[in-house]
Amino acid sequence: MASSSLPSSRFRCCEDTLGRRRHHPGPSLYFPEKLPAAAVVPTPPPRPRRIILVRHGQSEGNVDESVYTRVPDPRIGLTAKGREDAEACGRRIRELVASDGADDWKVYFYVSPYQRTLETLRGVGRAFERSRIAGVREEPRLREQDFGNFQDRERMRIEKKIRQRYGRFFYRFPNGESAADVYDRITGFRETLKADIDIGRFQPPGERSPNMNLVIVSHGLTLRVFLMRWYKWTVEQFEGLNNFENGGMLVMQTGFGGRYSLLVYHNSQELQEFGLTEAMLTDQEWQKTAKPGELNYNWVTSGPSWFTHFS
Repeated sequence: MASSSLPSSRFRCCEDTLGRRRHHPGPSLYFPEKLPAAAVVPTPPPRPRRIILVRHGQSEGNVDESVYTRVPDPRIGLTAKGREDAEACGRRIRELVASDGADDWKVYFYVSPYQRTLETLRGVGRAFERSRIAGVREEPRLREQDFGNFQDRERMRIEKKIRQRYGRFFYRFPNGESAADVYDRITGFRETLKADIDIGRFQPPGERSPNMNLVIVSHGLTLRVFLMRWYKWTVEQFEGLNNFENGGMLVMQTGFGGRYSLLVYHNSQELQEFGLTEAMLTDQEWQKTAKPGELNYNWVTSGPSWFTHFS
C-alpha cells in the first residue's frame, strides 16, 4: 500500500500559519520576577484632582412644562436666568481650582449633547482662558433620561404620580427610560472615564500634572445615577437623594489616599440636604483617606448589614 505523503509545507513551532516567524518577547512577559533588578515599572499618571458634576442652568422646560409638547427635549435651551446660572457656576469652578495655588491647573469637560447642557458648557467656559481648557468631549451617554419623545403634559403628570407609587428607580416611562436604564448606560460611561483616568488621557504630551480637573455637565437624574454608580449606593439610597439646583455643582475631590470623596469640599450638612444618610456619610469619611483599589469592609453594600442573623 502506498504510503500517504504529507504536504511539503509544514508548520514550524516558531512560525505562524503564513510562515512568518513569531516574535517571542522573552520570559519577562510571563515571569516579571525575572526582570533585571534595575528595571523600573512606570508609575501611573496622576489622577485628576477633582471630578466636578454640574447640572445645566435653568431651561425653558424648567419654567414652562408645555415646551416639552412642541419642542424635542434635546433642543430645549436655557432661559436668560439659565445663562446667568451657567456663568456663575463657571466663576465658582475657577475660584475653586485656582485656590490650590498651582500654576499649571487645567479643566477638561464632558458634556451631554442636549442644547441646554451645551449652552451651560459655553457659559461655564467663559470663566477660563483657552490655555486653561485641556479639552471637551461630547458624551451622549450623559444625556437626560428619555421621557418618550414629545410629551403630553397631562399624561406626563399622571405618569410621574404613578412613578412615585411604583418607585423612582425602576419605573419606566412609556416609550422612554427608567432610572435603571440610565444606570446601565452610565455604567458604560463610568468605565470609559475610569480608563481615561488610568491612562492619563487628559495630560498633554510629556506632562504629568496632578492639577487637572474634570467637569461633567449633565442633567439632574443622570448625575445622581452617576454618583450612585461611582459610590455603589443602593436603590433605596438613590431614591432618598434630592435633585441638584439648576447651575449647581457637586465636587468629588481626591483625599489623602487618592480616592474621590464628597467630604473633601462639601460639609456633612450640605450632603445631608442632598440626601446622604449617616451610613453614606461614614463611607465618605472613609473615602477621604483610602487608596484606589481598597475596599471598605464596613460599608453597607459589602458588609454584614445585608443579613439579619448576625449579632
